[in-house]
Amino acid sequence: MPGPKPNHEIWMRLQLDDGGGLPLYQQLREHVLRMIRSGQLEPGGALPAERLLSELLGVSRLTVRKAFDSLVAEGVLVRRQGSGTFVARRFEQPLSFLSGFSQDMRARGMEPGSRQVRRVLGQATPEEALALSLSPGASVARITRVRTADGLPMAIESAVLPAEFVPDPEAVGDSLYAYLKARGLRPVRALQRLRAVAAPEEEARLLGLAPGDPVLYIQRVSFLSGGRPLEFTRSHYRGDRYDFVAELRAEP
Repeated sequence: MPGPKPNHEIWMRLQLDDGGGLPLYQQLREHVLRMIRSGQLEPGGALPAERLLSELLGVSRLTVRKAFDSLVAEGVLVRRQGSGTFVARRFEQPLSFLSGFSQDMRARGMEPGSRQVRRVLGQATPEEALALSLSPGASVARITRVRTADGLPMAIESAVLPAEFVPDPEAVGDSLYAYLKARGLRPVRALQRLRAVAAPEEEARLLGLAPGDPVLYIQRVSFLSGGRPLEFTRSHYRGDRYDFVAELRAEP
């Protein structure tokens, strides 16, 4: 879903001071952040092309590029090949519904995707066996993926399932839940835990973060209608792009 088109008038009103205390690219960076906070730039909205913005502001294209580069590195802006630069979207995930990542992203008008990291069969660790009510050393499928929305990395999901449910991990496509549904396996409830952690080195690299940056760590065990555990998933979500929202009600 395309975002709002750039409004050139708001950019023409910007004043950058060549004799100020901050370099021009840092001044532009701060202006962009203020425009996002004030709502002048909306999530998903397009920014002017670097060449055009350099003409509007009377600065070099390198100045604009450096300002944009720093904001892209922080996850504030995103670049899309052949389309331009946009304000990053933040996603709200309700905690009261059990759904898959692909379903969530399509509901927001985004195109979900996956980059496979590993898909293997192996023996369950003690933690995995306990979560899935399996015998120690039972065979499990491990599927680790970088989950994306419109090509933007959002999370790393590492799912572990009994091998009888996923005998061939290579057969799983972008949506694990679609694969399970085709096999007549549908989770009906789940237990989920969330906490903030420092991004481990591999997860940080895959998400475009620095090691130690804060991420949301989520453990989830989902269950079939008969109560048998179906899936044990450990995920790392970019905290700067994802919010989890819970609705709370007073006791009757």
